[in-house]
Amino acid sequence: MKNEDNTEKIWQALESVQDPEIPVLSVVDMGIITSVELLDNKASITMTPTFVGCPAIDVMKKNILDAVEKAGFEVTVAVDFETTWTSDRMTSDAKSKLEKFGIAPPVHIDGEITEEALNRVRCPHCHSTDTTLNSPFGSTLCRAIRFCFSCKQGFEQFKPL
Repeated sequence: MKNEDNTEKIWQALESVQDPEIPVLSVVDMGIITSVELLDNKASITMTPTFVGCPAIDVMKKNILDAVEKAGFEVTVAVDFETTWTSDRMTSDAKSKLEKFGIAPPVHIDGEITEEALNRVRCPHCHSTDTTLNSPFGSTLCRAIRFCFSCKQGFEQFKPL
C-alpha cells in the first residue's frame, strides 16, 4: 500500500475520534489534528487542544491512539501547546454540525474579534440574530450562554477564539 493511502487511512481513523465534549464533532472537524506524519508503519500525530487547560486532552489523546492503532499502525501522539488553536481551524462542516446540535457556531475571525461579531450571534433554533449574552461561562470553557428574543430559547454559543 502506498504511503499516501496509509496516510488517508490514518485520517479516516481520526475522523472516527469524537470530541468528548461535543460528540457530533470529530477531532478532525475541530481542527485539533495539526500534523500527521508516517514513516514505515509508525504514525506521529500532533494535536493542538482548544485550550491549554482543556480537561479532555488526555481522553482525546487516548482515543486517537486507540483509533490509529486499530487501523493497524504504531502511533505516538504529541500535544502541541506552542501553537495557538483558533475557532477558525474548525471546518465549515463542523460549524454546520454544531448548529444542528443546538450550539451556535463561532463566527469567522479574520484578525481581531470585534464587538459586532460577539453581539450578532445567530440562534441555532430560529436563526434570528436578536440574541443577548446571558453568561460568558457555559458548560465548558469554549462556550457561552445566550438567549434569543425571537424564539425565547436559551442556547450555548461556541466562543470565537
